[in-house]
Amino acid sequence: MELHAFIDHTILKPTTLVSDVENVCSEAITYRFAAVCIPPTFVKLAKQLLKETPVKVATVIGFPFGYSAVEAKLAEILLAMVDGADELDVVINFMAIKNNDWQYVANEINHLLPVIKLHGKVIKVIIESGVLTDEEIIKCCTLYGIAEVDYVKTSTGYAEKGATVEAVSLMRKHLPAHIKIKASGGIKDHRFAEQLINAGASRLGCSAGVSIVKQRMDETGNEY
Repeated sequence: MELHAFIDHTILKPTTLVSDVENVCSEAITYRFAAVCIPPTFVKLAKQLLKETPVKVATVIGFPFGYSAVEAKLAEILLAMVDGADELDVVINFMAIKNNDWQYVANEINHLLPVIKLHGKVIKVIIESGVLTDEEIIKCCTLYGIAEVDYVKTSTGYAEKGATVEAVSLMRKHLPAHIKIKASGGIKDHRFAEQLINAGASRLGCSAGVSIVKQRMDETGNEY
């Protein structure tokens, strides 16, 4: 398993510095990660640092709580794409889900998705599985499966509960096979990372990506 190829090397803390982004991008190149996931402010910088490399630039929209207006999320998406983002990790309005307002949830994705697809970008919708019931997770999988998003993502990393093998397995069971899963939140060691992949995750959002691949290399003797 080429563990490095699953990792979105992530830094999203509100105190992120330019030097942090430079370091994350450098590490992503060295360890051949799939992408970096950085705050919207730094998309243009990351795109410049990663030019002529295969590493993608991902950023977050409506982060971390998801309750900003659809129009605000759309403005964030447009700016991120102008700045060079390849992938948009969009926090859905899970407050609407908890209030059983599925019409709002459907309306939101129906406004955002066409703009992203028109520009050939990748969308990962963050459902914050740790605050949802199994029934709500299944409904999300049905809705976003019909919408044809690229990925459904477990977590922002800001909720009390992050990615779990159980949530990924449930999502994999109820999503169409061609729609991928990104697990994020609390992934600190390579054994847990591999469990999530085996459960069905195609990407892992990790701030500890370097540590994870080094752990695996030390234990197996294989490169990354």
